[in-house]
Amino acid sequence: MGRASRDKGMRGEREFAELVGGKRIPLSGAQAGFENDVLIETPKGTLRAEVKRRKGGFTMLYGWLEDERERPDIVAFRADRKPWLVAMPLDVFLKLIWRDGEYGVQNVSSGSESCEPPIWG
Repeated sequence: MGRASRDKGMRGEREFAELVGGKRIPLSGAQAGFENDVLIETPKGTLRAEVKRRKGGFTMLYGWLEDERERPDIVAFRADRKPWLVAMPLDVFLKLIWRDGEYGVQNVSSGSESCEPPIWG
């Protein structure tokens, strides 16, 4: 991995850890015993996050989440013979881990102030 890619990944890990009130694992991926990138304490226990940043690698996923007609809170998807996965905007995730309103995060996923709140909010 090149230095620019490694630095971009570390910036993403630090940014995400700050946004969710988590703890970045300093040697994540570089040494045995330092798995995952960020640990997030929640009322239900600790979540282990693997943080990924790509220039344009998630276009389809963003398209599903930003669908103006459907306006989903989450997108559930799976490949054949694989387990279900769920993706959601950061503001929805923060509500699920009871951190909405903390860290000054409001609609960080879309950058839009006109996005309707999730149905349970």
